[in-house]
Amino acid sequence: MIIVKHRFSNHTISPDTETLILGTFNPDTPRNSAEFFYGRTRNHLWRLLPTAFGEDDLKGAPKTGKLQFIKKFKIDLIDLIKEIKVGEGQEANYDDVYIDNKVSIWQNVIGEIDKLPNLKRVCFTRKTFTGIPNMKKQVAEIQAYCENRGVLFKALTTPSRFYSNDKQAVWNDFLNSK
Repeated sequence: MIIVKHRFSNHTISPDTETLILGTFNPDTPRNSAEFFYGRTRNHLWRLLPTAFGEDDLKGAPKTGKLQFIKKFKIDLIDLIKEIKVGEGQEANYDDVYIDNKVSIWQNVIGEIDKLPNLKRVCFTRKTFTGIPNMKKQVAEIQAYCENRGVLFKALTTPSRFYSNDKQAVWNDFLNSK
């Protein structure tokens, strides 16, 4: 088995965060060209976020621009998984259904949430849980914890694959909720 760590495991969440975006996993492999969370070419988070605030599209922008944006709007990012163990040749396979039972270390998301006194909302970047029972369990625990703290929690339409006005409207509603 080969151990694959999260590519951005050294990312520190700002204590000023009001919106936390929760994803699944970003493998630290040579075949992954993402320089920051949601940086793959088929992911549109960096278009959805700025558009919700009337800002310029950051898809394809350098990491520094994305860091400035999340600081300005008090947004930060974390993933459920810190490390997976996979078979040889599967190091870059980040499909949720495949990695759901390959997790060797879960991220302590609730521990990170505890460090965020201004947190108002958390979203999981996926609406369905078919084929990912272990992730579903982790997300359910995080959702219950948020609800007990009075923090809005939503599972949103994935930012990957395509961009649409309907998807943008869902993200706008969440990001601009009080």
